[in-house]
Amino acid sequence: MQTNFTTEQLKDPKLAEANSILRTCVHCGFCTATCPTYVLLGDELDSPRGRIYLIKDMLENGKPATAQVVKHIDRCLSCLACMTTCPSGVHYAHLIDQARVHVEKTYSRPLADRLMRKFLGMVLPSRELFRLAVKSAQTIRPMARAFAFSPRLRAMLELAPPRLPRRDSLSDAAVTLPHGKRRGRVLMLTGCAQSVLDPAINAATIRLLTRLGIEVVVPAGAYCCGALNHHLGQEKAAHGRARRLIDVWSRQIGRGEIDAIIINTSGCGTVIKDYDHMFAEDTLYREKAARIVALTKDISEFLLEREVSLRAPKALKVAYHSACSLQHGQKITEQPKSLLRRAGYEVIDIPEGHLCCGSAGTYNLLQPELAKALKQRKIVNIEALRPDVIAAGNIGCISQIRSGTTIPIVHTVELLDWAAGGPQPFP
Repeated sequence: MQTNFTTEQLKDPKLAEANSILRTCVHCGFCTATCPTYVLLGDELDSPRGRIYLIKDMLENGKPATAQVVKHIDRCLSCLACMTTCPSGVHYAHLIDQARVHVEKTYSRPLADRLMRKFLGMVLPSRELFRLAVKSAQTIRPMARAFAFSPRLRAMLELAPPRLPRRDSLSDAAVTLPHGKRRGRVLMLTGCAQSVLDPAINAATIRLLTRLGIEVVVPAGAYCCGALNHHLGQEKAAHGRARRLIDVWSRQIGRGEIDAIIINTSGCGTVIKDYDHMFAEDTLYREKAARIVALTKDISEFLLEREVSLRAPKALKVAYHSACSLQHGQKITEQPKSLLRRAGYEVIDIPEGHLCCGSAGTYNLLQPELAKALKQRKIVNIEALRPDVIAAGNIGCISQIRSGTTIPIVHTVELLDWAAGGPQPFP
């Protein structure tokens, strides 16, 4: 794609990066076939190629974002299916991230939209505030239909789980010693929303690791990576949370050998593995961020590298939902399925598995109609397989799909933990 940034504009590292990404695009349109919003809406401006044209025009001409441009950028899920499909290697993720920051800096959203985004950016990364918000939503959930005037508020109520588990015992600093001889030491991210919605995922992860002789360290204050703020275009908040996490982990790394940083929420993992890019121009954090990225592994990557004794207590047909942040963001596709098969489960792929389920961080709250359409499409494809259980590697996907089907859905690591002697993760 031809660009016309001025020499003065290209002195800005962000615009220079945008220029490089834009010039990689060859207009082929392969991305349209795998873009969920284009598949649903059939609008070129709701495809990656269309958004690239909008972003190019906005950045190249130094324009503030307009309502029309914001509409199409907001509809992007950041599922990154386009990056998997693109034959030219266009780094769409970094371009759409830059566009979101530009939108937040140059566009004045309607008051209700501003308040909703500020609320989500403040509440979701805080475990205490998020727990309080979910409990409040549970109280008024029976009246959800009365909120038809606001699809976003109605979506928040409908997505609230009917019950919340007890508080995560890992809320504070914890070190879990391995069974028998120590064969490694890892840091683990427990997550903000995951710790509230489904702490059993973290418990299963720790049980599996300690059986392998791995000491698991959960440092105090190390639970939010900034991903939710990042995808809202809230750059200052995202960088602040990321720096705090980097600082906490860096102190732990300085105290002794760390074999890996374990992530069991793939949405977080995709952002953490991009910290080196996020802080590329930050002289104080550049090296520390790169060190964190080098150590970060999804739990499935880490387990596949080790001899794990697994034997499924029951023969089950497992529909594996490949979270976008795993398959497109981190290019992790076969590892979770290989582990499940090693345990003795029958693993089946879901038709249209490349398409997002509609969760996408806060997308199902900010774009509820599109998110619901994607969820229904995903569930139809899953239920046609008649599986005994659904497995996924991201709490957002788990919550989204669970809200639309009676088929049990659990984290992949919970099925592996069960096969290693842990509790059955579903009724």
